[in-house]
Amino acid sequence: MTLFKNNDFSDLLTNRRSVRAYDPTVKISKEEMQQMLAEAATAPSSVNMQPWRFVIVESDEGKETLKPLIRFNTNQNETSSAMILIFGDLKCYEYGEEIYNTAVEVGKMPAEVRDQQLAAILPYYQSFSKEKMNDVIKIDSSLFAMQLMLVARAHGYDTNAIGGFEADQLAKAFDLDPERYVPVLILSIGKAAEAGYESFRLNPETFTTWK
Repeated sequence: MTLFKNNDFSDLLTNRRSVRAYDPTVKISKEEMQQMLAEAATAPSSVNMQPWRFVIVESDEGKETLKPLIRFNTNQNETSSAMILIFGDLKCYEYGEEIYNTAVEVGKMPAEVRDQQLAAILPYYQSFSKEKMNDVIKIDSSLFAMQLMLVARAHGYDTNAIGGFEADQLAKAFDLDPERYVPVLILSIGKAAEAGYESFRLNPETFTTWK
């Protein structure tokens, strides 16, 4: 069972900030990073295909490779414990049988439901155009990313969601197939060295229609 350093959801939610400067002496262990990823992976995804994929950039060499690809976000790269590259997998359905078979094995799904679901889902996903699949995996991976930002705060860390990067170069730079793996977001993560800025949010009445 996870022992969060902060389990106050109201604080996690309302006091989250985009932090761009971190204590460079603080490193997150591989074990804790994996734990946070597992906790964030409880996020929902379409038909539970879990299309999110990660590259954890924490070494000096990895950060040097990333540096020219992140435009004006170099301070996060230099000071964070890690830069988490989040990709969406256009062929995520290849894990469908493993996901659903395991669900049966651990008692979360009857075998007949698995068979019905896989018979419908796999051909449906395989029929998607690249553009349609791209939309699906980006939505799902973004749900994961938001959950990871809150999980990180519960562990005592802060994050910054980064969209300013060379999307057409990122996968290849880290030895991923750019035809399969679509870059969605980069998250910097670490122990905050400064407080992030508070920001204004529009009242929901501004953009909500009731029918």
